[in-house]
Amino acid sequence: MPDVPRAGDAAAVARSVPLPIVLVGPMGSGKSRVGSRLASSVGAPFVDTDQRIVERHGPIEKIFEREGEAFFRVIEREVVAEALREEAVVSLGGGAVLDADTRDDLSDLNVVWLQVSADAVAPRLTSGNRPLIADGGLDRWIRIRDERRPLYAQVAGLTIDTSRRSVAKIVAEITEWAGARA
Repeated sequence: MPDVPRAGDAAAVARSVPLPIVLVGPMGSGKSRVGSRLASSVGAPFVDTDQRIVERHGPIEKIFEREGEAFFRVIEREVVAEALREEAVVSLGGGAVLDADTRDDLSDLNVVWLQVSADAVAPRLTSGNRPLIADGGLDRWIRIRDERRPLYAQVAGLTIDTSRRSVAKIVAEITEWAGARA
């Protein structure tokens, strides 16, 4: 009889999770924080595509200033395509789903859409440099989120609202869902 993880055996469930697991959602939804904890939980590397872009090309806000959003999207696509080939937990930048090739790449993967309410995200947006909302604040964030919502829905196999949930509970839900898909 095959060795099937019992419901209470979190370590066995984590080991059976198919990778990559990809997190999508608007800025401030918790992709980096959840992704880092999820990666630790399942014993996989964590790839934050925004961080990888920063490591290779410098601060994102500087890329926007120097080269513009179109150039940023080209290098983002390259980094995302590379990351999606890794056996890892991958956090995509909020706008990565704008690229049709990225959406195609996500079609056969375990993709989790992290949603967040405007009220819950407001305090989160005060940290870090976020060039797309620099001039519009929360109103701009809401417009961007609403514009991208159909794309997140298109690629996601699981949707979780991170507004009022602990990271531990979110990680447990993703792990159980992905493990069931193994």
